[in-house]
Amino acid sequence: DVQLVESGGGSVQAGGSLRLSCAAPGYTTSDYCMGWFRQVPGKEREGIAAIYPALGDTYYVDSVRGRFIVSRDNSKTRLDLQMNNLNPEDTAMYYCAADGRVCSRLDPEDYYYWGQGTQVTVS
Repeated sequence: DVQLVESGGGSVQAGGSLRLSCAAPGYTTSDYCMGWFRQVPGKEREGIAAIYPALGDTYYVDSVRGRFIVSRDNSKTRLDLQMNNLNPEDTAMYYCAADGRVCSRLDPEDYYYWGQGTQVTVS
């Protein structure tokens, strides 16, 4: 059974950085997308970053491009999101997901496996 577990969330001041990690020991394939999503209460879940591990291709929503970096470790057991220059608009619950089919769409509907989320608060 595939389980995804996020960690690394917390509170940070504007301009600061956080690194989120998603442990995924049961998901080692490189053939499908892995991604990060975020959601604030009352709004739809938003795709912010994705990676196609087989080629290392990465995709970002405009609001985070140049500030966030998505990566997968060589052991294929962890997905990371380095978040720099954070601002209050980045405050949300962040989720990792796996088994996506079209990485560039950053569409939650494409993904099958989900973590429980980790809260990021920027003040």
